[in-house]
Amino acid sequence: MKYVSPIRLKVLMIMFFATGAIGIFVGLFVAPHQAPQAILIITFMGVVNISLGAFFGWVFLTQTQPSDDKRKKKRNDN
Repeated sequence: MKYVSPIRLKVLMIMFFATGAIGIFVGLFVAPHQAPQAILIITFMGVVNISLGAFFGWVFLTQTQPSDDKRKKKRNDN
């Protein structure tokens, strides 16, 4: 996978976790009074956003810094 800067990953994590929490809150507490037919879909979309935040957190924790040393690269003399 391509290297992504840690700041960009942190911003994506915060964005997905925040929108997921808001989506779950709206789906469980606000939607039953305003739009009862949309409770499940709004809550599900919040869970999907939380899952995306977890994925970007995993990428943030497991990616390695790319090597800038040209001597360590393999040469391809084909």
